[in-house]
Amino acid sequence: MKQLFLLVAICWFCLPARAQDSRGIPFDKDWRFKKDSVIRAENPSYNDAGWRKLDLPHDWSIEDLPNQKMGEVQGPFSKNAMSKGATGYTEGGIGWYRKTFTLEKSYSGKQIYITFDGVYMNSDVWINGHHLGYRPNGYISFFYDLTPYLNPVGTSNVIAVRVKNRGVNSRWYSGSGIYRHVWLTPVNLVHAEIWGSSITTSEVSGKTALVKVEGVIKNASSQNKNVNVRIDLINPEGKLIAAKTEAVYLDAGNTHLISQQLTVTKPSLWSLENPSLYKAKVTVMGGKSIDKTITSFGIRKIEFDGAKGFLLNGKSVKLKGGCIHHDNGPLGATSIDRAEERKIELLKKAGYNAVRLSHNPYAPALLNACDRLGMLVVTDSYDMWEQEKSPVKDGYNLYFKKWWQKDLQALIFRDRNHPSIIMWGIGNEIPEAADTSGYRIAKELADEVHRLDPTRPVTEAIVYFPGYSSAKNWEQYKPHLKVLDVDGYNYAIAGKAGPLSNNKAPDRYETEHAKHPEKTFMATEYFPVAALENWDAAEKHPYVLGGFSWTAMNYIGEAFIGGASKVPDTANYMRVMMNATVNPWPVYGAVCGDLDIIGNRRAASYYQNVVWRNTPVEVLVHRPMAAGMKEITSPWGFPDLLKSWTWPGKESQKMQVQVYTRSKQVKLELNGKIIAEQTVPDGSITATFEVEYQPGTLTAKGFTNGKETGESMLHTTGRPVAIRLIPDRKIIKADVNDLSFVNVEVVDDKGNVVPDADDIEIRYELNEAGKIAGVGNGNPADVSSFQQNHKKVFQGRGLVIVRPNVKPGAIVLHASADGLRSAKVIIEAR
Repeated sequence: MKQLFLLVAICWFCLPARAQDSRGIPFDKDWRFKKDSVIRAENPSYNDAGWRKLDLPHDWSIEDLPNQKMGEVQGPFSKNAMSKGATGYTEGGIGWYRKTFTLEKSYSGKQIYITFDGVYMNSDVWINGHHLGYRPNGYISFFYDLTPYLNPVGTSNVIAVRVKNRGVNSRWYSGSGIYRHVWLTPVNLVHAEIWGSSITTSEVSGKTALVKVEGVIKNASSQNKNVNVRIDLINPEGKLIAAKTEAVYLDAGNTHLISQQLTVTKPSLWSLENPSLYKAKVTVMGGKSIDKTITSFGIRKIEFDGAKGFLLNGKSVKLKGGCIHHDNGPLGATSIDRAEERKIELLKKAGYNAVRLSHNPYAPALLNACDRLGMLVVTDSYDMWEQEKSPVKDGYNLYFKKWWQKDLQALIFRDRNHPSIIMWGIGNEIPEAADTSGYRIAKELADEVHRLDPTRPVTEAIVYFPGYSSAKNWEQYKPHLKVLDVDGYNYAIAGKAGPLSNNKAPDRYETEHAKHPEKTFMATEYFPVAALENWDAAEKHPYVLGGFSWTAMNYIGEAFIGGASKVPDTANYMRVMMNATVNPWPVYGAVCGDLDIIGNRRAASYYQNVVWRNTPVEVLVHRPMAAGMKEITSPWGFPDLLKSWTWPGKESQKMQVQVYTRSKQVKLELNGKIIAEQTVPDGSITATFEVEYQPGTLTAKGFTNGKETGESMLHTTGRPVAIRLIPDRKIIKADVNDLSFVNVEVVDDKGNVVPDADDIEIRYELNEAGKIAGVGNGNPADVSSFQQNHKKVFQGRGLVIVRPNVKPGAIVLHASADGLRSAKVIIEAR
């Protein structure tokens, strides 16, 4: 049995992504902000002259805190923060935003909307003292109609926003404030509704595509109207390829649904390798153009088949996926367009073809980047339904009953036209999933998703471990799973690490497939050390779609859940891990990303790429341990391995070397001489060696049937002598939504990165053409500021994020450190 989902998807036209609605005007500049829990500032006459001026997006939780007791407050982190390590020792609170603006004559007679891409959380919005509304969800987008309360054109208006991030309301770093874009959308009284468009296909092939365009046209005037609605389709080369016009009669104050089907011949299908995007122009005309929207869209077909798996345009695709959180490292939760785009670029370069958005709606800019770059997306709607999760006491579960339907509608109406999205997720590790209430809620959610968007399947992340879940047996999930189109399992194959290693669930896919042969299944989360077992299941069974590692990229919060501890050989595993995760200060990060928080690959990423057959051989070295000590690694973590053959002071000491390969034989060479050979055990991709350390070159080569399949090399580096700056782009836009991410490397006299350079602090200077948006390194225990002009490197690497000022010009960045040659790079902002 096959599930077929056909979609032509639209993502609002701009590059990089700007607005969800092409008519939207950026409304981010010239706000005032004050963090205060006492004031009442909704009145337009309130004196905010002393407030701080800033531009949005803005996340106050990443800003430096005032100094208190030495060691208890550093940068934006406080040891005594209310949510402790859950939110990475950051502080919430209550903040106020105000903006005074005057509309020009061109706005006269218009309908004016304001759209917030995301405000964390519990936001109230006023315009000229009139309360527009309240939204508790900190991740959802929402909009209000300002029109009835605006002052006459040419006079000032004041919009005020209060944000309450109080209590223990998140299991990870959420950020605080208006941390995503804000848009002003002026339209004529007759216009296409915001989020009113739906574009689907009833047929997709290499020869033709039937494109169905539906949209809601609104007549907000007091008079009946006769209008024409024209739909133009434009191909990736900019040529008009199809057009249709529909005459529409609109009653005063009412809406009308338009529906047209257009044919595209020889379409360029949206795919991972070729994410082609067309343009659609929808024009409302009443003698002249009244309203116009321009969007980009991709044509593609998705199928979920119990016998064939997931098909994209008729071709089988396995999900090489990773879960991600919404923060952008040193930028906090601030959603700047280029930061979202770079994240997807890094993940695609690291071998991923899919991301799971954990565990709430994400910024439009990230989804638009997935559309443009060719990255598949599985969404999450909620982390909680009606029941709370430890340690959260003040979370979304308090608002779920009242708000779930409105928030779900907002999510799907906003995002239903993205070609990158292939599944709607309705929940993650829901505590009541095995109860009758969980079944009731899951059915309501799934039915609503299918009503709003029948083009995609519904999934959910189910977790079942005795003691972790309320379920006494797997059969309790049976009614719940029945409502899902695709079953998502968290840690169904536990791997070989930690207290969960006794979970006997690797046959779950086979037993469930036998019961439901029409369904497909996937690992919505798996431990990094279980990557091989999970991928083997995907390769073995067509109905297993692949999975998502936890996590693709390190993030702020859930401090130390993926950490490793070096303890006496007699230490108890559970006691060590519990002590480490209860209060891991100063560790602020989760320590479980395949990539670190600034984008550098960690050991699990190299292992993952051999699992996926993306690379043939990788060699890594375990950091040495003192005698009598052992390493205890969290299930979400990975052994403390480095891509390094630089261990000064360890000469002649035995080092553990791990080689990952799909080949059957491995030969290890040191300085050109073979020092060891090994056959890779069946069911494994790991060959482990003990090698006496001597400086030079360590080479691992893989062989199958005597034929060399690949090699991986490590070189001993010299002492640090210089700084190297490598911007990801030397030419950027003179726009505050663009950034240049400059990789900082400490190198030896031959230009090699020195991997044991950890305590070198780099100082940065910029000319007036740019400013520092953030500085960072991969050390999850470095709680120094992200916003100052200095930061230590970690394992020889760091990052400085440069943001241009509005005017074009040459941004000159200098980097210096004691005892090292300085570096300079010029970035052109145009």
